[in-house]
Amino acid sequence: MARTKTTAKAPVKRVKAKPYISLILPVYNEEENLVIQYDKIKQALARLKYSFEIIFVDDGSTDFSPSILKEIAAKDKQVKIILFRRNFGQTPAMAAGIEYSSGEIILFMDADLQNDPEDIGSLVSKINEGYDVVSGWRVNRKDSLIRKIPSKIANWLISKISGIKLHDLGCSLKAYRGDVLRQVHLYGEMHRFIPIHVSWIGASIAEIPVNHNPRIYGRSKYGLKRIFKVLLDLVTVKFLGSYSTKPIYMFGGLGLIMIFLGIFCGIAVIVMKYTTGIYMTGNPLLSLTILFIIMGSLFIQMGILAELLIRIYHESKHTHPYHIGETINF
Repeated sequence: MARTKTTAKAPVKRVKAKPYISLILPVYNEEENLVIQYDKIKQALARLKYSFEIIFVDDGSTDFSPSILKEIAAKDKQVKIILFRRNFGQTPAMAAGIEYSSGEIILFMDADLQNDPEDIGSLVSKINEGYDVVSGWRVNRKDSLIRKIPSKIANWLISKISGIKLHDLGCSLKAYRGDVLRQVHLYGEMHRFIPIHVSWIGASIAEIPVNHNPRIYGRSKYGLKRIFKVLLDLVTVKFLGSYSTKPIYMFGGLGLIMIFLGIFCGIAVIVMKYTTGIYMTGNPLLSLTILFIIMGSLFIQMGILAELLIRIYHESKHTHPYHIGETINF
């Protein structure tokens, strides 16, 4: 009797469905707030009927935050944890969350209980209207005047310089389309300028009012020195937005202005020599002539060097501004 040859069936590969929402929360020394915030988030997301993942990124906390997060993740597989080896800052924490997220919509929220998880639904609904970015606006902000007044000035200044008309760029509660946000590379302390970055690639932006709660536990991680950081970052953003691919236009333009000023001072020295008899060596305009021409030449050389650096940057691979010690539930 002939044997019939049987072929083994190939194993069926099961592809895990991606969540619709990825909620990312940077954490730094928020041990008193984590369980409360987690419970509120779960209740708010359960009412939306969307699939989701919650990603906590611990930015090198020195309290019991990592242990609390591990306990939460052990009970809930929808909670995913990224633990940094040390404190790198909020921007690297958000960058890590973006890289490890898989949702179609990415939301950011603080872990200090000041952002209200009930606003998540409003942000998602606005995104579903066709916007790429929805930014929260803390209309009734529960902070001291020492924080609110500089923030209002900074928001007005940023809007004027960047052309992005948002009332509250400092609000962490924002929603993005994942495919748009993943095109942005974050460095330094640029997290507050993400809407500006995505606007450069043509993203549509909306703003809606959101709730804001006073801080109950822990202390704020922001001080007055943040004002100076914002101003310096704003200069960087303006440069990147206007001259990141053509730095010679800025440095070269300043250089040409300096050279023209030097030429003007030189002509004035010559005219004064033959009309008033003032000796050229004793004329302070002669020193300005030399100074302006030298500075102008240096600015043009800086522009050429910047052009070379920009080309090297765009041709090189991006490196991560953080180092991860452990990941859980990914």
